[in-house]
Amino acid sequence: MAAVTLGTETDGSILCPSSFNSVVGIKPTVGLTSRAGVVPITPRQDSVGPMCRTVSDAVHVLDAIVGYDKLDATATRAASKYIPHGGYLQFLKKDRLRGKRIGVPNKFFLFQGFGEKQMRVYKLHLATMRKHGAMVIENLDIATDSQDIVSNEWTAMLTEFELSINEYLVDLSYSPVHSLADIIAFNKAHPIEERLKDFGQQNLILAQNTNGIDRLERARIRWLKELSVNGLEKLMKEHQLDAIVAPEHYASNHLAIGGYPGIVVPAGYNEKGVPFGICFGGLQGYEPRLIEIAYAFEQATKVRRPPMFKP
Repeated sequence: MAAVTLGTETDGSILCPSSFNSVVGIKPTVGLTSRAGVVPITPRQDSVGPMCRTVSDAVHVLDAIVGYDKLDATATRAASKYIPHGGYLQFLKKDRLRGKRIGVPNKFFLFQGFGEKQMRVYKLHLATMRKHGAMVIENLDIATDSQDIVSNEWTAMLTEFELSINEYLVDLSYSPVHSLADIIAFNKAHPIEERLKDFGQQNLILAQNTNGIDRLERARIRWLKELSVNGLEKLMKEHQLDAIVAPEHYASNHLAIGGYPGIVVPAGYNEKGVPFGICFGGLQGYEPRLIEIAYAFEQATKVRRPPMFKP
């Protein structure tokens, strides 16, 4: 077992598994941590962050990995302004729910698959936040639709992945493959080892068939920016929110397209004993507020149970 781990998120790959494994996952503001050496999808959204047992563990790791890196210079230089003097450990305070404005976008809690127990637990957690001094503002609506985000995001990411993975492979000191086309050919030549029957490689082929960032891709990327500004950013600013709260990883689309941070904290276990988390998200550079909220919530609830291993 690992004491701490790192993940990389483009859209949900830290927040989602953290939620379903009863651990804390922090997806930082894009550029707060270096992506050098990480297999890329898109530089607009890729972010490296900790996945750990507790908020404290995760924040200790975050403190160690943020900052400028010449191998990811543009992004880390731009985001370095968000790093607080003295680091992030100073925000691990039990009483920091008090005075926080936390928004509850309705659409995230309408998913039919949650089950009665899970929804009941979420309502109790909102009450706990209020009990500890937070102003929880319900019945909010994010103007942008997740499906609209996904359709535009997918088109942009296919092109960005083809460009990014080729650049990544060229930089490797040694590799048997040097391009996305080489990866596709390698998989085709080794179908059993690469489990093509199970996983296929249609997405790789779709990315390979793109032709760079042209007029359509630029329009999709511009539209994603507008969806972010007119969606989550507008909601946060209009209601002067410190964070939004969402079940599991259901805010990941909205956080992804803006390069925004999010933290998942264990929230409970459903009728079958499967863990589920709760996510706090904010705008770029909101890590201090999110850490305060997440830590105070964790200390007030302490719902995580150590995993049980059966022979």
